[in-house]
Amino acid sequence: MTKRLALLGGCGGIGRQLVIDAQAAGWTPVVFDLPRSIAAHPMEGIEMHAVDASDPQDMARAVSELGTPVAGFVNLCGFVSGNEPLLERSVAEWTEVLSGNLNAAFFAAKAFAPIITPGGAIVQIGSGLGHLARSGYGPYAIAKAGIAAMTRQMALELAPDIRVNCVAPSAVDTAFLRGGTGRSDEDAPVRLDIEAYAAAIPLKRVALPGDVTGPVLFLLSDQASYVTGQTLHVNGGAFMP
Repeated sequence: MTKRLALLGGCGGIGRQLVIDAQAAGWTPVVFDLPRSIAAHPMEGIEMHAVDASDPQDMARAVSELGTPVAGFVNLCGFVSGNEPLLERSVAEWTEVLSGNLNAAFFAAKAFAPIITPGGAIVQIGSGLGHLARSGYGPYAIAKAGIAAMTRQMALELAPDIRVNCVAPSAVDTAFLRGGTGRSDEDAPVRLDIEAYAAAIPLKRVALPGDVTGPVLFLLSDQASYVTGQTLHVNGGAFMP
């Protein structure tokens, strides 16, 4: 019997790969995402729920539609905006980025944690930017640093019934580099010089979605049954804490 796995932001580049890889690993994925993201990336045979994760009432409503518990939850929700220095950002932009990243993670955890079966797991997608500062990513980096702290807090408070971990990738070659699925033109130019970025990484390439989904599935699995409260950096050696 397969286990149900809820994916928030499952229509993004990493999310779509995770749907495929999770099915291959014996999970039954259930996708939650923005209505426009679901419209852009429908998935045949996959249960999908439209939700605005930055709205706590809508998040609770969408999770209530599940009806039955899940064995795992992955929070892939997030987007990046602008490239100005932190203190040159408008209050509106700061609020939007924190709301769509950190607040959404909190609202989702509150909604999903009560329906995760004992022995289940939560994996949050953070970012290396939450641990290594780079110019132009201030609000997003701060939100992702918060998600790493939130991971540790939840791991402590939800133990021993639920394990909570975080995967922090470097840049991944998806629509995220153009703003994010459902929030941008996925064919627009990327935010960074990929060749120059790859040249600075010890493994000499930019990450692909499958580089992230493998660690996520490990942290969800029984092979990681004694791992909780950790941030796993997936960055080709770009950052070695």
